[in-house]
Amino acid sequence: MKPYSKMSKEELQQEREALEKKYEDAKAKGLQLDMSRGKPAAAQLMICRDMLDAINGSSDLNSSAGQDCTNYGVLDGISDIKELFAELMEVSPKNVMVCGNSSLNIMYDTISRSVTHGVMGSTPWCKLEKVKFLCPVPGYDRHFAITEHFGLELINIPMGENGPDMDMVEEYVNKDEAVKGIWCVPKYSNPTGITYSDETVKRMAALKPVAGDFRIFWDNAYALHHLYEEEQDTVLEILAECEKAGNPDMVYEFCSTSKISFPGAGVAAMVSSEANLAEAKKQLTLQTIGYDKLNQLRHARYFKDADGVRAHMKKHAEFLRPKFEAVLKVLEQELGGLEIGSWSTPKGGYFISFDALSGCAKAIVAKAKEAGLVMTGAGATYPYKKDPQDSNIRIAPSFPTPEDLSVAAEIFVLSVKMVSADKILALK
Repeated sequence: MKPYSKMSKEELQQEREALEKKYEDAKAKGLQLDMSRGKPAAAQLMICRDMLDAINGSSDLNSSAGQDCTNYGVLDGISDIKELFAELMEVSPKNVMVCGNSSLNIMYDTISRSVTHGVMGSTPWCKLEKVKFLCPVPGYDRHFAITEHFGLELINIPMGENGPDMDMVEEYVNKDEAVKGIWCVPKYSNPTGITYSDETVKRMAALKPVAGDFRIFWDNAYALHHLYEEEQDTVLEILAECEKAGNPDMVYEFCSTSKISFPGAGVAAMVSSEANLAEAKKQLTLQTIGYDKLNQLRHARYFKDADGVRAHMKKHAEFLRPKFEAVLKVLEQELGGLEIGSWSTPKGGYFISFDALSGCAKAIVAKAKEAGLVMTGAGATYPYKKDPQDSNIRIAPSFPTPEDLSVAAEIFVLSVKMVSADKILALK
């Protein structure tokens, strides 16, 4: 089929009528489909069930260093789990602090500490007239929500094929003292699936911020989430790059097992300089006497080492890969050549990023919802939920069953076609 923009008005009207009939047929089925969040499906989570047997009532409940996992204490994580995260993140255990089940919680606390008490003796952000934060877009909605919650001014930084626009990042960071941080998802970024190039990581680590309390918030959420064994993206280890560039304290890295073990009962960690971790621990001692060490022990005993985690991730890929490929196949078959949308083809992570014609994203998401398909809200991948082009839509293929996913993809492409046809017809 030729591009919609090249069709005559009569041809496009006929196409629109045919689409309407298919759409009404789909609507009549009364479907309830959900592609709104990047959640593992119930069947996928079954591969972790035997983790619950890693410790039991007769187990030795001390860490390998003799730490009692049933009692108070050990604020920064038992030795076994710190060593596991260190191996996975390619750092030293001294640079790892293991907390509860949520890396998002650690990020929130880190922003909160900066706002109320400052960073390493600097003025608390709440006492400054203006605090700005850089947000690569499209990006992760929950990142933006945290900094918006604390009243920070959020600045869009366009994402390219190698990561954020580093010319723009350098311009802001190296010249504006009000710029205090940047959100980053360096590997299989949410939602684009982009992995930062070596040059991007090196330039990020070599920033010369005017603000001494500037920090990179490096959310390495998808470090191990490959879809293909033979095609895996790699990203430079940021902590080492910062040290080489003379900025050892400039980065906070976050990671977790949320999409490795159980999303609601995993283990999360912050990786940073010893100075940054020491400062964080000062305030954490007021929040908790220690996190769930039995869960840390359970994870360490189950996975044993980094190779154990990598082997486990291959099982996750077996579930996810066919789902991504199914959606991408429908997009190509139904939208290829029509020039009404473009999409990412990620090699890992949990999302596909779709860019519709300008001004169409909200209408597409609304049209899909009317037919029974719930998607992430249009605009969610931008600060303040304001996509200036109203074009980006995040597709999350992981949660629906394979059967539901094929139906959901069909509803989505129908919605894209109908809204796009309406836009082009209005211009003819």
